[in-house]
Amino acid sequence: MVKTLNFSILMSPNNPISMSNIVKNYFRVLEVITSFNIVLNTEIRAGRRLKMSDLEIVALSLTSEYMSIDSENSFFNQLQKGEIPNLIERSQYNKRRKKLFHFTEEIRQHLYSKFIEFENYFIVDSMPLEICKMARHNRIKICKDDFHTAPDKGFCASQNTWFYGYKLHGVCSISGVFQSIDITKASVHDVHLLKDLKYQLSDCVLLGDRGYLSATQQLDLFESANIKLETPMRKNQKGYKKQPYIFRKSRKRIETLFSQLCDQFMIRRNYAKSFKGFKTRILAKIAELTLVQFINKFIFDRPINNIKTQII
Repeated sequence: MVKTLNFSILMSPNNPISMSNIVKNYFRVLEVITSFNIVLNTEIRAGRRLKMSDLEIVALSLTSEYMSIDSENSFFNQLQKGEIPNLIERSQYNKRRKKLFHFTEEIRQHLYSKFIEFENYFIVDSMPLEICKMARHNRIKICKDDFHTAPDKGFCASQNTWFYGYKLHGVCSISGVFQSIDITKASVHDVHLLKDLKYQLSDCVLLGDRGYLSATQQLDLFESANIKLETPMRKNQKGYKKQPYIFRKSRKRIETLFSQLCDQFMIRRNYAKSFKGFKTRILAKIAELTLVQFINKFIFDRPINNIKTQII
């Protein structure tokens, strides 16, 4: 387990150690996730003792995403020798970061659990994750190690264009915190995600756009988990009624989250060569977004969605 850090001492102006912003942010992230006291089964290993703990690896990963540094080469080049104790080599960091995918998700879920009190309205939507331009998709080899996880071609209705890659599906609360996420091939229709949501949510209202319009899924969600699916109707539907303004306004919350992921965390920029690396990067960006929201609310008592702000 990682020893408890005295962050106030590390950040004291009398401290002779000169630290870059990356290192200051790293110690802040490490302090927060260490305070959760999550027991790591991965820490129990046979053989020699690890130079950096799993918590420190995850903290380093989240820090790079917060600083919008996607390139691991660039990230390690900006770290001066001795600034982070026991810093491992970049290749070792990359391997261990991918192995800690499930632990990173556990941290994200723990962060989300702090926001869920009295939440009974959720929003569902998806966004395209393009890994290359359509002109190159026939010859590209990225993420094609396994047929089941290989990217494919899909259509984005909001942008009225075809793209090659994956889809990020997200469910967030009205306040703007991701409850669950999923990555599928680009060709998978949004409505298929609803089949899994009945195992994750219950007794709530779910807001979606016209991509989730399905009478069959709407009835199934209500009967199996008491989830009321609210989607706008098509104008040519029988008994058409305009969706209430409050639902249309609330649904924009997840669109803002997607915009923040694109702008601040550059989620559409991909340097991964395998699907394992790709999904690790996507999860780290969303986990860091949730961590910033947690710091905003529980440490600085400011609006949680002020993402472009300092955490130190």
